[in-house]
Amino acid sequence: MKVESEQVLNERALMNAIWSMAYQLFGEFGASHMNLSLVQYIGEERITIVRCSHKALRNVRAVIAAVTKINDKRAVIHVVAISGTLKSLRKKITKPAV
Repeated sequence: MKVESEQVLNERALMNAIWSMAYQLFGEFGASHMNLSLVQYIGEERITIVRCSHKALRNVRAVIAAVTKINDKRAVIHVVAISGTLKSLRKKITKPAV
């Protein structure tokens, strides 16, 4: 994911915003089945790698698209790539643009 925001973010603020939106959209039960966890956050490039259940991928994408504010500041999160393994995901992210 790539985060565009008016502010410098830390990983805690980002994940709080994602979890908060997950609870709003799907409730505590639905959010718990997403198995969301932060794998890596690269602050300089504003890139985040998040792991989730493959069964909840559509719901997680909806959550990410619904996030419009982080710490009461405007923000947008874009899904850059999706993969079944972290190794291939990192290859997709670091692949030079053609």
